[in-house]
Amino acid sequence: MSELKIFSGRSNRPLAKKICEEAGIPFGEVAFQTFSDGELWVKYVENIRGDDVFIIQPTQPPAENLVELLIMLDAAKRASAKRVTAVIPYFGYARQDRKDQPRVSISAKLVANLITEAGADRVITMDLHTAQIQGFFDIPMDHLYSSAVLIDRFKKMNIANLAIASPDVGSIKMARSYAKRLDCELILIDKRRPKANEAEVLNIIGNTAGKNILIVDDLIDTGGTFVNAAQALRNKGAKEIFGACTHAILSGAAYKRIEESVVKDLVVTDTLPLKQECSKVEVISTAKIFAQAILRTHRNESISSLFDIDKDKS
Repeated sequence: MSELKIFSGRSNRPLAKKICEEAGIPFGEVAFQTFSDGELWVKYVENIRGDDVFIIQPTQPPAENLVELLIMLDAAKRASAKRVTAVIPYFGYARQDRKDQPRVSISAKLVANLITEAGADRVITMDLHTAQIQGFFDIPMDHLYSSAVLIDRFKKMNIANLAIASPDVGSIKMARSYAKRLDCELILIDKRRPKANEAEVLNIIGNTAGKNILIVDDLIDTGGTFVNAAQALRNKGAKEIFGACTHAILSGAAYKRIEESVVKDLVVTDTLPLKQECSKVEVISTAKIFAQAILRTHRNESISSLFDIDKDKS
């Protein structure tokens, strides 16, 4: 069997190092250089000929994170690695997954093509914005779920009279999965988006009065949708409000909005590094999940067996 080697780009090295520790694999050495004009240069310091190479790199903005991943994939392929797997904890550009208006790009498909053409033989990612993106790849893709660690966290909290809220229709399947595993009611928030990064709550479907509510989503960007949803639930009689999300993008005024909101706690994962500290934000690591996925991939073992996957396709 070829040797397993793990490398990382620069977009989330703390997570990559934790993954290596969990997997018991040395953190691979890569030389990076950014020229004065911003051009990127990458070199694998060690020999990887014939090896099973895993490259850890979330692709959040700036675009250099995506470009760096593409260059690392190309360099690994040209260095004669036997197999190259892109481990992308957060898959950027996933929100543009369809042509919902004229003259726009389906950038999720474009990025999938770029990763494949750059030399990836396989992709491992977590909580895609929409599951259909798996079909954009013509190479094997393994889709991991943060619910494996987030649900355990809320089980231990043992919150009385709990209900799960989906902040929009797009997150309903994730919310249903949480509600099923935590054995509680499901609430749906109907919203409209007047323009990008702005959301307006229209209706709340479900019983909120006297409930402690957990809002679940795959990502939080500006925090507008999340904070507005929390306030709308409080206005409808909800008691304590919690949040859980996989990808804490938290751009713009997100930290300030969350700090000043009615939300008691927001639990996120470390797929993305936090830009600043926030007293209401708690980080739980996904390193163990990614480490197990990498080891199982290397040994050609099942990854789906790591999860109790919700088979409800409705």
